[in-house]
Amino acid sequence: MTLKEIAAEAGVSISTVSRVINKSSKSPAGKEVQDKIWEIVRRTGYTPNHTARELKKGSSTEKEPLSRSLACLFARVEDGAADSFFTPLARSIEKEAFRHGYILKYTFSAFDIHHPSTFRLIEDNQADGVAVLGRCDKELLKFLKQYFKYVVYAGLNSLDAKYDQIICDGGQAAYAAVSRLIELGHKKIAYIGETDKEERYNGYCRALEHTGIPILKGYISNVKLSSEGGYQGANILFDRDCDATAWFCSNDMTAIGAMRAVKEHGLQIPEDISIISIDDIDTAQYLTPMLTTVHIPIEEMGKMAAKTLIDRIEGGHTLPMKISFPFYIAGRESCREYRG
Repeated sequence: MTLKEIAAEAGVSISTVSRVINKSSKSPAGKEVQDKIWEIVRRTGYTPNHTARELKKGSSTEKEPLSRSLACLFARVEDGAADSFFTPLARSIEKEAFRHGYILKYTFSAFDIHHPSTFRLIEDNQADGVAVLGRCDKELLKFLKQYFKYVVYAGLNSLDAKYDQIICDGGQAAYAAVSRLIELGHKKIAYIGETDKEERYNGYCRALEHTGIPILKGYISNVKLSSEGGYQGANILFDRDCDATAWFCSNDMTAIGAMRAVKEHGLQIPEDISIISIDDIDTAQYLTPMLTTVHIPIEEMGKMAAKTLIDRIEGGHTLPMKISFPFYIAGRESCREYRG
């Protein structure tokens, strides 16, 4: 596959394809065009010709690198392509890998890992390494290690395992989010999200304990991290006549579902209930009201996951590495000072 053929299939110019795959900042293409180009690249297995690039620069000493490929496992969601956090994380991995002459060969979900077709894909294993996106248990990691020599993990929960890890600490992010609500005067703060082995729930509890606020069972709604889960979780709180003045939602999609439930009950955000969450997906700033959330550097985490995995594949490091990324609160409209 050549740039010319990719351009013809995508219906764009060769220069547009070149700018997209080389991540040029000059006249960048729109998101729809970029996604179309990357889909063709992934499907056809196109890799850049580094030898040609070096010859063009006047250097003939560089050897052409081996053509390598990676895989991505979505550990926490059934459909990674429809997830607002893991999709851009995987896309960032793919783009950074491509810059190093690697392609993202395939993606799969932990939920269908034992399906015959998926298992055959893993068993045939035409990828040199796998990036695990989202928290998973030791059994799954052990399974992957049988088929992939190199594994990197990226997510918000640290793993108790000797693998390369790219982390943005979800526990600390949750602590910061709940602390912001406390600073605004809220003392009745509910939690919507998962609780089992979940750092964000632990962070919620630590923030309350630090200021002497009791953790009340009636304020905790244990639901899946999704818009539907957030909607159900909010309605659970309403059914309990929960009097919390603020809600901490484990991620933005959960918050979006919760916000819908609040509006259906005739209440206003933030006048009646303040809401804060984690991720800062693109949609967060286009909601009404705009969602206050903890910004997670998704693109940077994806880049580092790809670099770390490739470095290990190429023998750059042998000891397990854990790289932690910072976060910040993106203050918008869904939180306000409690005046009760």
